[in-house]
Amino acid sequence: MVKYSYYPGNVARQSSFEVEDTIQPLCKALGIELIEMVGYNSDGGNIIKQGNIELQLALNARNIAIAERNGFDILTACASSQGILHETIQTFETDPIALAAANRVLKKTTGMSVSCEIKSNHLLHVLVDEIGLEKIDAAVVNPLDMDIACYYGPHMQVEGACGDDDVWNPTYMEQLIMALGGTPVEFKTKTSSVGNPSLLSLNDSVMKMTGRVLNDAKRAGAKVLVSACTQSHANLDSYQGKAGRVSNKDTNIPVVHLTEIIAFALGYYPDRFAQLRTRAMIIGS
Repeated sequence: MVKYSYYPGNVARQSSFEVEDTIQPLCKALGIELIEMVGYNSDGGNIIKQGNIELQLALNARNIAIAERNGFDILTACASSQGILHETIQTFETDPIALAAANRVLKKTTGMSVSCEIKSNHLLHVLVDEIGLEKIDAAVVNPLDMDIACYYGPHMQVEGACGDDDVWNPTYMEQLIMALGGTPVEFKTKTSSVGNPSLLSLNDSVMKMTGRVLNDAKRAGAKVLVSACTQSHANLDSYQGKAGRVSNKDTNIPVVHLTEIIAFALGYYPDRFAQLRTRAMIIGS
């Protein structure tokens, strides 16, 4: 059993509770113990950063301090959160002034401090690098048996934040989908941004970016799109219709979280899995 401090991110326990529903059983099934980060807060979603980078650093310093108090590296299922946490840790490691400023805020408001002795990880990289694809393959109960496009997004695709995967042309999710019995479909915008932090200020541009990713995945032959980013998921799913209208592209494809597709394959929530298969046949065709 490996242990990680679990950071749900900004939406897993709010607007996307299906992530919380599915990450817990899949981690137990694969020998991962999620240690609660009691009192965690938002990482700022790279939205606060646009107006006050010091505040976003302080918010993340608090989360890192909580994980350090737990004594375990951080695990998150959100690519945006992984990118933000990694960038924060890297900033503190290379900029002692930024670290000192964040610690002053932490000491004054919480009594805690951060030393940056831990790392952050995305669930995807823990599964491939630490748990191993052979163990995952052996745990499959419901092989996916679908053509699946994998959306990484740009946020965690930086050196040091994506395990041993290729920064520019990642394949970890495709390897995982194959281990789960699915057929990965390559498409050219799997690491492109869908503009989530700018959704409220640059709506039409964001919708065009979102529409392009959805259309590329569908044109490549995918019946389902799986997202490793819980923040970007809202654009790809909830705003799918608007993205299609604004971009004038076919964007009609089922979108699910990475945690959902893994949990389905491991035998959890078979009713939801059956519904997804139906959606893939009807919507994704």
